[in-house]
Amino acid sequence: MTDTALAGASAPAAGPTVLGWFEPGTPDWHAARTNGIGGSEIAAVMGISPYESRFSLWHRKQGLIAPVVESEEMFWGKVHEPAICERFAQLHPELFVSMAPTYAAADRPWQIANPDRLIVPAPGADHPVEIVEAKTARDDHGWGKAGTDDIPVHYRAQCLWYLDVLQVSRCHVAVLIAGSEYREYVIDYSPHEAQTMRKYGADFMRTIRQHERPDIDGHAATLQTIKSLPEGQDDIDIEVTQADRDRYFAALDAAKAADAEKRAAAGVLLDQIGTGRRAVHDRKTVATRTVRDGRTHSLQPARTRSTS
Repeated sequence: MTDTALAGASAPAAGPTVLGWFEPGTPDWHAARTNGIGGSEIAAVMGISPYESRFSLWHRKQGLIAPVVESEEMFWGKVHEPAICERFAQLHPELFVSMAPTYAAADRPWQIANPDRLIVPAPGADHPVEIVEAKTARDDHGWGKAGTDDIPVHYRAQCLWYLDVLQVSRCHVAVLIAGSEYREYVIDYSPHEAQTMRKYGADFMRTIRQHERPDIDGHAATLQTIKSLPEGQDDIDIEVTQADRDRYFAALDAAKAADAEKRAAAGVLLDQIGTGRRAVHDRKTVATRTVRDGRTHSLQPARTRSTS
C-alpha cells in the first residue's frame, strides 16, 4: 500500500496491536471481540450480511442475546480452512504463508482483524505484507471468474476490514466450491471503501455506548432476535398503534397475494415443461422441475436470474 493510499484513508502511523492468539469460536475469541467489530461483523453493521443484521449484532454486543451458535456451514468452513490454506501455499511456493493472531487497529481498538493466514516477507517474520482468507461455498453463486475481485459483497467487506487494520494492500481469497473446485480471487485495498466502513463502524460503536437500539428491519436475524428477547408470557393485552396494525395487516395481504401469484406463475411454467426437466429462455435456465415417485415434486428457480 502506498503512503498516498494510507494518507487518503487516514490510517494510523503505528502498526496494529496484537490482542492474542485465539481459536475462532472459543470463549477467549468471543471475549476479544466483545468490545469491537470483527471482519465477519462489519457486513452486518453495514446491512449487507446474509447471516446477521445490525439489529441482532447490536443485541449480541449488549449481551442481550447469546453469541452466534456454530452452524454446520461454519463448522465445515473451520474444518476445511487448514486444507484450503495449505493448497494456496502449495500453489504459491514463492510466498511465505504463516498463521495469524488477532489484531486491533492502532488508534481504533474496536476495529478487530482475525485473518486466516499472513503472507510475510521471510520465514519467521511477524509483520505481514499480504493476507489470505479461506472460504467454502456450496456452489459458485456470487463468485465470479477466478483471478478477479468478484466475490460476495460481505466477504469483500471482511477482506477490506482486515487490510485496513493490518495496513497491507492485498488479500488473497481461496475458496473451495462444492467440496472439489478450488479458486482464487484478489481483493486490493480501497481507501474510499475503508473510510466508509470506518464511519459505519464508529457510528455503530457509538450506538453501543449510548444504548441506542437500531431500527427494526426485515432481516431474518432481526425477527429471530425479537422472538428471543422476551421470557415467559403474561396474560395481558398490549395496545399498539393504528399505523403498526395497518402495516401488519397490509403485509399479510401482500404476502398472501404474492404467494398466490407465485403459485400461478409456477403453474404456467410447469404446464409448459410437461415431462421435461428444465424451463429455459434464450438458452438460459429459468427453473428446474424435480420429480418424486414419477410425479412433479417442485419447481426450483435458477440461482442466477436473467431478465435481459
